[in-house]
Amino acid sequence: MSNTRYKLARGAQVRQEDFGLLFYRMNGPRLYFISSGDLLTPEFFEGVMTLDEWVAQNSQNNAYEGRVLELEKILSQLSEKKVIIEC
Repeated sequence: MSNTRYKLARGAQVRQEDFGLLFYRMNGPRLYFISSGDLLTPEFFEGVMTLDEWVAQNSQNNAYEGRVLELEKILSQLSEKKVIIEC
């Protein structure tokens, strides 16, 4: 269980798509996709809740809980690419 919260980095934007989330930076052509379905929404990146808290509050069933480790890994990669920041 991690206490890490996430916010969008300066110049980054996120939008909801059918498959999950699409991230992009205003200063570059790269796009980043998270196949998260409806588990994560752009509001998650306001930095208010940890991933565990978000999943517990927003998931409709326990099937999502198994994806937390996968999502943590993806969020870490986005942080390394400076699309999101850990707070």
